[in-house]
Order: sequence, then C-alpha cells, then structure tokens
Amino acid sequence: MTTAERAELKEKIEEQITSTKVKIEDLEELSKPISPENSLGRITRMDAINNKSVAEAALRATRRKLGKLQHALSKIDSDDFGICAVCKKPIQPKRVMLMPESSRCVRCASR
Repeated sequence: MTTAERAELKEKIEEQITSTKVKIEDLEELSKPISPENSLGRITRMDAINNKSVAEAALRATRRKLGKLQHALSKIDSDDFGICAVCKKPIQPKRVMLMPESSRCVRCASR
C-alpha cells in the first residue's frame, strides 16, 4: 500500500469514525427506557419496546464497529496493516477500502 493510499484510507477511516459516533448518539436516544407514564395503548407499548430492543442491538453493533475502526486507525501505519490475521496474506485492496475495520481476507472471513 502506497503512502498516498494510506493517507486516503486514513481520511476515510476518520470520516467513518465521525459518522459512527453520530449514529451512536442517535441510537442511544432511540434506546432510552420507555416511561410508564406515557399514555400508550398496549399494542403501541409493545411496538415501542420491540423498537427499543432493535435499537439496542444496532447500538451494540455500531459500538463494536467504532472500536474496530479506531483499532484500524491506530494500526494503519504499521507494516502488518492490511494483512489477514488468519492466513497472513494481504487483504484485497478493495476490501480494505470498503471495510477498513476488517482484519481478515474474504476467504478467511467466510469460513
């Protein structure tokens, strides 16, 4: 990976981190407890509880992604960045550009 490619990827990761943090704030708002004082019908309350649990699952996944992005950003200048953690072969450049948080090549990730 060239220096220019690393710089471009670093910028992309930083943008993704910023947008992921915004998404986390939105999901935290959606996953707040539903207060019992709200005059919701039984079906509406069940729907709100279901939506809350979906938002909580999305929040967990988004937090994991943020952690992986931050890890990728910290490792971007190291020699082993872009190397598969399993087979130790280079990860395809398009995959690294699409999913910079990925630590595995397509073949190893699909196993």
